[in-house]
Amino acid sequence: MYRVVKTAIVCGIESVPVRVEADVSDGMPLFEMVGFLSGEVREARERVRTALRNLGYALPAKRITVNLSPANVRKSGSSFDLPIAVAVLSAMGILPDEKLDGMMIVGEVSLGGEILPIRGVLPIAVMAKEQDLKWCMVPKENAREASLVEGLQVIPVSSLKDVVHILNGGEIPTVESAGEQPEEPDETNQPDFEDIRGQHFVKRACEVAVSGMHNLLMVGPPGAGKTMVAKRIPSILPCMSPEEQLELSKIYSVCGLLREGGELMKERPFRSPHHTITPQGLSGGGRVPRPGEISLAHKGILFLDELTEFRRETLEILRQPLEEHQVRLVRLQGSFAFPADFMMVCAMNPCNCGFYPDRSRCSCSRSMLEHHVKKISRPLLDRIDICVEAKQLEYKDLTDTGKKEESSARIRERVVRAQERQYKRFQGTGIRFNSRIPSAEIDRYCSLKLEQKNYMEKMYEKLGLTARSYHKILKVARTIADLDDREQISMKHLNEAVCYRGIDQGFWEGSL
Repeated sequence: MYRVVKTAIVCGIESVPVRVEADVSDGMPLFEMVGFLSGEVREARERVRTALRNLGYALPAKRITVNLSPANVRKSGSSFDLPIAVAVLSAMGILPDEKLDGMMIVGEVSLGGEILPIRGVLPIAVMAKEQDLKWCMVPKENAREASLVEGLQVIPVSSLKDVVHILNGGEIPTVESAGEQPEEPDETNQPDFEDIRGQHFVKRACEVAVSGMHNLLMVGPPGAGKTMVAKRIPSILPCMSPEEQLELSKIYSVCGLLREGGELMKERPFRSPHHTITPQGLSGGGRVPRPGEISLAHKGILFLDELTEFRRETLEILRQPLEEHQVRLVRLQGSFAFPADFMMVCAMNPCNCGFYPDRSRCSCSRSMLEHHVKKISRPLLDRIDICVEAKQLEYKDLTDTGKKEESSARIRERVVRAQERQYKRFQGTGIRFNSRIPSAEIDRYCSLKLEQKNYMEKMYEKLGLTARSYHKILKVARTIADLDDREQISMKHLNEAVCYRGIDQGFWEGSL
């Protein structure tokens, strides 16, 4: 008998449909599996054979052939165990095939017949819904995750006995409810900007950066509060839309990092990898390519603390994702594209000892200073929209308890209003934030009057700007104007935007 079971494989963060075909016919006793299989999929033959025998379903002395189609897609992982077992049982006549046409099946099978959880159930369930399938049979531990897809009936199973019982007309168990999920993340435990004393210029730069999703670099001595500021940036980010939550949750599902209980990711991610991270850990990769830290920061913040301590080849990987907002990997198995729409926040010391330009405390030689800052290449620096100096705090800033600092909630209100202006301006264009304005549209969205053009011409020569950094200044000025509730960029907005590039002169040009 011939039977077909629908399943899927995760490639990148998307799913590819796979047909598991099983044929049981007369001939030399043999259990053969074909279809461009990896080693762990070939091992499914022994897992399935042993599990069925331990449950009392001995394979007949016939020729059993299992094909995983399409043959041009390499099959890897352990999620094919359960669909292979179901296909074989159906071809043996033990299971009816009435429900199989409208069902997606995934899961790993142990030798004792238990169904074990797998990674990447959420994108598989999304694809099942897109293909108009009615049911999705998954391991019990993955059931809540799959139930996040509305309109799809999830069948949780914990053993092959459950599978046989359900497919033979038994009662379908219900998925345990994950409870009411809050519409917005809980902000009570989030670090707040009101905890930071002083550093008003840095906090203003953070507000501008988040409003237009501009990349930010903070340079300052140890203890100036750079890391404290960075950790509070998520508190002024707007909430994610349902579409963004689902997209981010798919990434975390593939990596096995989706929170326990099968809830969608409600909070924007804040990823802070250690400076010893490898290029593959940052961009993603592996024998079966998985998303890296860049993609795990999708729709959120990628914070690179101690920027100059990262290996140069690791940092250079960021250049393309910062422009294209996705990571492209080409491997023997095929091409993979991981989303990477994030805001990069960096922090670094100005020199090895950390106290430049205070020559009363800094003992670094000129050559040491140049070697330190040149760890950051000019092409990467050009992709950072805002560079700001975090100066050492004065004593009165730390001890003035009578002055109340502005809270994250108030800053966030201004950020939301500025982003709403951008949403209305770019509606229907495919652009979402000012930082994403393409070069061809700069004149349209960042138009300048004659006086402002003359000013920018002087700044272009004085600061030694490139075409990219010049456009970055205009985009930042556009965001500052949005925060000021103005449609036309004024000289005040340009002056502030230029101040966020002036640090280049002090640290990366010839004035060291």
